[in-house]
Amino acid sequence: MGAQFIFTMHRVGKFVPPDREVLKDISLSFYPGAKIGVIGANGSGKSSLLRIMAGIDEDHTGEARLTPGFTVGLLEQEPRLDESKDVVGNVMDGVAEVAGL
Repeated sequence: MGAQFIFTMHRVGKFVPPDREVLKDISLSFYPGAKIGVIGANGSGKSSLLRIMAGIDEDHTGEARLTPGFTVGLLEQEPRLDESKDVVGNVMDGVAEVAGL
C-alpha cells in the first residue's frame, strides 16, 4: 500500500472584509515528510493559507483536513514576543509545540 496524504485541502476559498477574495478554489495534498514553500505578492493570501492549514483559521469555504494523529506547527509571520526573553527564548516559545516531535 502506498503512502497516504497527511493533509488535504479541497476547493478552499477565503474572503476578507468587506468582500476581497484572497483564496479561490485551492486544492492540494501532502504526503508525510513533505516540505513546502508558499510564495506570492503581499496580500495574496499566503498567511491565510498557512493559518487554514494549521487549523487556526476556520472561517473559509471548502474542506481542509489533517489526518488524525498528525500535527501542524506554525510560526507566525508577526509573532507576539515576550520582551523579557532573548531571541532564542522567543523562538523556543514559538516552536515548543513541535519541538518534541
